[in-house]
Formats: sequence, C-alpha cells, structure tokens
Amino acid sequence: MDWWLEPFSLGFEQRALIGGALAGLMSSIVGTWLVLRGMSFFGDAFVHGVVPGIAAAVVLDINPVIGAAVAALVMVLLIELVHRQTTLTEDTSIGLLFVGMLALGVVIISRLSTFSGSLTTILFGDALGTSVGDLWAQGALTIVIIATTTALYRPLLALSFNRDKAQLLGMRPKAAHAALLVLIAAAVIGSFQSVGTLLVFGLLVGPPATAALLARTVPRMMLIAAGISLVSVWLGLTLSYHLGTAGSATMALMPILIFFAVLAVTRIRDAFARRAAAGQVSHA
Repeated sequence: MDWWLEPFSLGFEQRALIGGALAGLMSSIVGTWLVLRGMSFFGDAFVHGVVPGIAAAVVLDINPVIGAAVAALVMVLLIELVHRQTTLTEDTSIGLLFVGMLALGVVIISRLSTFSGSLTTILFGDALGTSVGDLWAQGALTIVIIATTTALYRPLLALSFNRDKAQLLGMRPKAAHAALLVLIAAAVIGSFQSVGTLLVFGLLVGPPATAALLARTVPRMMLIAAGISLVSVWLGLTLSYHLGTAGSATMALMPILIFFAVLAVTRIRDAFARRAAAGQVSHA
C-alpha cells in the first residue's frame, strides 16, 4: 500500500494529482465530442495552435491563459479564412496552421535566454509545479465545461451524428460548433500547466476513444472516459515517482496504453463469443 501512497505524501505532489485529475476531467468531457465527431486531427492542431500565445505571454510576462485564449481565437479564424477563401479542404488548412503555429511558438520563445527550460515547460508541462492558484483556475474551468456541456447536450449530440438533421430540428449547429470550439480551447488552456500543450492530446482523445469501445451511450461514454482519465493521472504520477520519469509525459502515456489493452481484451472476448455462437449453430 505504501508503494501507491508514498508519491503523494508531499504538498506539491498532491497538487500535481489534483491538477492532473481536473485536466483529465475537462479533457475527457470535451474529447468525447471530438471522438464522436471525428475531429481528432482538429483537436491535435488546436493543441498546437495555442503554443505561440503561451510563448508570447511568457516573453511579455503576462498571464499565459490570456495568450492561449488569443492564440486559440486566431487559430479558429485562420482555419475558417483559409477554408472559405480557397478551394482547399478544411484538413489542409488545419495541417498548414498545425505546423505554422507550433513553429511560431518556438520562434517566439527562442528569444528568451531560458529558451530550453521555457520551451520544455510549455510543450510538456510541469505537473509538479502546479500552484494553488492554478488549481482554482482549473476548478473554475472544469465547472464551466461541465455546465456548458449539460446545457448544450442536445445540440452537441445532434451535431455529432448529423449536422443537417440538427439544422432541421432547429438545434443551430453553427452555434453548437462554435460552443464546442470554445470548450476545446478551455480544456487545452486549463490543462497545459499539468500536462503541457503537446501531451494534453493524450488525455483529450485517449480516454474517450477507449470509452467508445465499452459504452453505447454518450453519458456512459463520458463517465467511463472520466474514470480512465483519473486512473491515468494517478497511475502516471505513481509510476513517474518510482521510475524517475517525466510526470506529464507518463500521465499522457497511460490512456494510450489503456486503450490498446482494452482493445486487445475486447477483440479476444469478441472472438470467443463468435466461436461459441458458431459452436451452438453447428450443434443445432
């Protein structure tokens, strides 16, 4: 039992656990909509898109949340601009900005004398550096995300399965899509301190993707994803402590490993079920 509890005996380790848990909750709720809509690539690009904003905030010595929010808004506007003003597909515009925004962020942060350390913190997070103020901000964003998802559940659900039908039902799919973009931005902004802008994608897609293998309803999918996120954070920090690995990266790796483990188990289970069904038919 001590092996599992020892990593969280100190205050900064407890804050890392709480911060990671809040990041996981936010990411799993928003990530469920991303997985349902097949927007994982957009989510990945969005995660990279906030890097220049955070980098500029570090250079200018202002709140990184402000920089991330501005960068997220610019990212969305540029994607829409390229998509509407050219014949290129939305995936192409996302791919262009995916690389461009990340490169711009590295260029901005390279102006600092502490280039290497600052870049590492922005990209890969600093779970053990989470402060009480960070936790309050994360808690507030988590409440906002849960409340918004609850209030817009039906429009987001309709949008996830059929945009045209959502329009016919008066669900205002454009407004629901805009709200989803805000939710993605809030989850990324609220999570980068704990797991970094690059690694947050593991919590954003990994738990919902695993939950999709196990659940048949959206609420259950969200609950399972949230549970996987919490286990991933706890297990990631525990292994990080004992193995001496990076906390943020280990947390982000856990949901991916869990996904493949669940995938293997479900495929083996399905194979046995098919074999049993075939045996019953042959005996009949």
